[in-house]
Amino acid sequence: MTQRVDFDKIELYLIRVLKTLITERSVSRAAMRLHTSQPAVSAQLKRLRALTGDPLLVRSGNSMAATETALRLLEPATRLLQDADRLFSPHAHQRAFEPLGSSSTFRIAASDYLDPLFLPELVAHLKRVAPKVRLDLMPLSGEFDYRRGLAAGEVDLVIGNWLKPPEELHLGRLMSDEIVCLVAEDHPVVRSAPTRAWSPERYLACEHVAPTPLHGNAPGVIDEHLASLGVSRDVMVRSAHFGLIPLMVAQSLLVLTTGRLFCSRYTDSLPVRIVRCPVPFPTLTYYQLWHDLTHASASGRWLREQVRDVARNLAGHGMLQRSAPASGALDA
Repeated sequence: MTQRVDFDKIELYLIRVLKTLITERSVSRAAMRLHTSQPAVSAQLKRLRALTGDPLLVRSGNSMAATETALRLLEPATRLLQDADRLFSPHAHQRAFEPLGSSSTFRIAASDYLDPLFLPELVAHLKRVAPKVRLDLMPLSGEFDYRRGLAAGEVDLVIGNWLKPPEELHLGRLMSDEIVCLVAEDHPVVRSAPTRAWSPERYLACEHVAPTPLHGNAPGVIDEHLASLGVSRDVMVRSAHFGLIPLMVAQSLLVLTTGRLFCSRYTDSLPVRIVRCPVPFPTLTYYQLWHDLTHASASGRWLREQVRDVARNLAGHGMLQRSAPASGALDA
């Protein structure tokens, strides 16, 4: 009965030695190609002869010749090495993403704090450049554990703003914005003479409207920063519907504190005004976050590039609006 070869004892390097010996037909030249010693290659040739039951290389005049068995082994040995290279190469599984033909589904959790135009612009852009892709847009809310969702592969990308983004996730900065206040055009702050100070104390004493925090019971970035200063504001209304807050502001004495880019989208369509915030705030920074699961993915990388480009285009448009002359002494 023929003894079965123990494949667990055959390492990939031995296959490389076999291929090199057959192609070079010389132990010394094979040793040079493999960057090893001639005795080491001779020892491997001895193992190969025992495994195959064939001499593989035989003397032919002043040189060596490959046996018929060796020549038959050359093709499968080459294929094995090529397959191993494809299997373990760092870029082995990174097929180029082809947006025009892709029918991938991208799952994005996003807040609408960034810009009311952001998600519509992103959808329109993606449908132009990748018409067959599907989008699952999810709200970034306190009930949604976005860190667990990313780690479980339930969501591909999370877009929002954090004072300190989670350290275990990859992040890409999308844009930065100035913190301002949005008030009704007949708010006392707007009617006040420029000489009357719009002071931090007066600001804190106002009635405020704020979005529902995105991260469970944690405060939002505005209240988190105020707490770090040892002060707090009087939040009279909290709303999970951030896009409706400017309408609330327009018909009340409520003060909304958020990014200028968001506020600027409503100054032409609603009776509201942007005023500077008298409390110093750090720059409001928006990020996209993703997990190691999609970090090396060609489709994931492509999606992040599209999100970045749309955000930057919107930010650029907002900066053009910002450069226009301010209408009022309190306008930021």
